[in-house]
Amino acid sequence: MKRVFTTNLLLLLLLNILIKPFWIFGIDRSVQNLLGAGEYGMFYTLFNFSLLLNILLDLGITNFNNREISRYPQLIGKYFSNIVGIKIFLALGYALITILMALSLGYNNRQISLLLLLVFNQFLSSLILYLRSNLNGLHFFKLDSVLSVLDKTLMILICSILLWSNIFRYDFTIEYFVLAQTISYVATAIIAFIIVIGKTGSISFKFELPFSLSMLRSSFPYAMLVLLMTVYSRVDSVVIERILPNGDVAAGIYAQAFRLIDAANMFPFLFASLLLPIFSRMIKNSTKICSFVGFSLVLLLVPVVSFSIPTFAFRGHIMDILYHEHAVYSSDILGVLMGSFIFIAMGYVFGTLLTAKGELKTLNYISFAAVVLGISVQLFLVKRFGILGAAYGNLITNGFVASLSIWFSIKLFQFNLAKKFAIRFISFAITSIAITALLCYIDDKSSINYIIALFLSFISAFIFKLINYKELISFFSKETSLK
Repeated sequence: MKRVFTTNLLLLLLLNILIKPFWIFGIDRSVQNLLGAGEYGMFYTLFNFSLLLNILLDLGITNFNNREISRYPQLIGKYFSNIVGIKIFLALGYALITILMALSLGYNNRQISLLLLLVFNQFLSSLILYLRSNLNGLHFFKLDSVLSVLDKTLMILICSILLWSNIFRYDFTIEYFVLAQTISYVATAIIAFIIVIGKTGSISFKFELPFSLSMLRSSFPYAMLVLLMTVYSRVDSVVIERILPNGDVAAGIYAQAFRLIDAANMFPFLFASLLLPIFSRMIKNSTKICSFVGFSLVLLLVPVVSFSIPTFAFRGHIMDILYHEHAVYSSDILGVLMGSFIFIAMGYVFGTLLTAKGELKTLNYISFAAVVLGISVQLFLVKRFGILGAAYGNLITNGFVASLSIWFSIKLFQFNLAKKFAIRFISFAITSIAITALLCYIDDKSSINYIIALFLSFISAFIFKLINYKELISFFSKETSLK
């Protein structure tokens, strides 16, 4: 089992590293540079707006299905027929509520039309995730890993043709960009459906209301948590676009800086997906978890800090390379968001620990408080400081969530911070800052100096013995965690 799990993890990481950064920096960035901050900012705001109520498309059903199919694979036919019916019903409700909210906020006809396409894309994305959960539950891990990047691969192919070939003679618009995503999602959903049917045999469609209601009740706490997390993490761009003059342009400038966070966030997200089953098994078996949590935190924070400090220092040079306009303004935003990224990574570890413990009520309370705080500080800071205020609001909100997650974890598990560990980590951070400051002082517009700063910052963690090579090998072998 440990070999299968580790192989799947490495394959998943490899595929995501190969495909998703190219999508973010090759295609998505090129579209913004071509269309400008205003046009892309409109899309970015509407995309985040479509995400706010995205959980209504699923309500935790995918997570429930993954868990149940892995336990009782023979029930896939019964679950499949009911869940497809539920998801169609939920999609109609999600679309209606989202469009009504958009109308109440005063979106114009073009924005509503584009939002309708994005709403349909969100439904397709949710459907693909559900279809993949069946393969994951049946332990077809390699197929699931391939499907996880198939939509982005197709988007890259279609958008590359639209952006850089002369096959079609027309002016590229944001609508074509969204339609390319729609085509990719439709193709991926069809392929995923055919694979699921091929692996499970014929499936009859029969909707049972009592069973469906019971399933929704079981998944509700998780659905509420995802909804609240989505709101406090995505509301910033919506506030920017609605409040500021030339809101589309302002949202586009903010998107330039946030794009790097989206790309970097892939690592802690995949890391957390690995930690959840390990934490769950250790808690279930009453295994002492303190040392493993500390090791996991270090294993995540070392690359995050090693990335954040040099990126903060060389932020101006990075934005100059990536974008044709507004690079100076977006570089200031990037600097603030790097601090937020560290809090996000910490939240992944302790939030995952609380999830494994079954503390969904606690997490929902934290997330609800974060929504209230996040919207409040965004409204205040954006009005007062503009786009930079949104970045500070993001930093405050994620710092709040990480702090409460850590506090509740310490309270539940009685963690004690080792003085030796604290000294080593502080020494590592100070060394990273010193190395980066020196290289930045020598030449803050050198890509080579930036790469050297990244490398030396990471290496310093081994010098201060924050990461032990043998422990690292043991972690990826799953010797103690999956038995």
